[in-house]
Amino acid sequence: MSDGSKNADRSRLVIGITGASGVAYGLRALDACRDLGVESHLVMSKSAALTLAQETGLSVSDVNAKADVVHRAADVGASIASGSFRTLGMLIAPCSVRTMSEIATGVTSSLMTRAADVVLKERRTLVLMVRETPFHLGHLRTMTSLAEMGAVIAPPLPAFYAKPASIAEMVDQSVGRVLDLFDLSWRPVKRWGEDLETITGKAEG
Repeated sequence: MSDGSKNADRSRLVIGITGASGVAYGLRALDACRDLGVESHLVMSKSAALTLAQETGLSVSDVNAKADVVHRAADVGASIASGSFRTLGMLIAPCSVRTMSEIATGVTSSLMTRAADVVLKERRTLVLMVRETPFHLGHLRTMTSLAEMGAVIAPPLPAFYAKPASIAEMVDQSVGRVLDLFDLSWRPVKRWGEDLETITGKAEG
């Protein structure tokens, strides 16, 4: 779908997918938006297409079909590049170290980093699912800088207390928990004290 909005009254979420490993997180975030009735605005980096080919059997066209609106990474004049275009914020899943570093330094060489910069300046929620390990001191300092600017650093770490039976369940739990940061509650998330047994006994309900 081309740049634009089908319904200005719908909540919108910008989803960025970079070339870091873990493209499944971005794909499931798009699925979640559709489940929740949230208008998704997708922007993918060029290297994301390479990761997509390595990690899934999907094409770029398949991924684009999951989004309500697709923006070209080079289109710095897109709607999501302006603060006047209202959104809930932006989720970059996965987020490469390169993208993280560009955002931290204010570099806006692509729509990905421009959209993230807009989210920060408008005091909206920016969540970065950073995919790298181990971190060196430069990475940690960059993340500290971003946290001071208002970004949320959320590496996709598995929640074993949810007793996932598959990789897909681990991915869904991580995606659902970051969507909580946008006040979006997605059904696949298993919640302590609600869906899961607590230390003192079983959850009610």
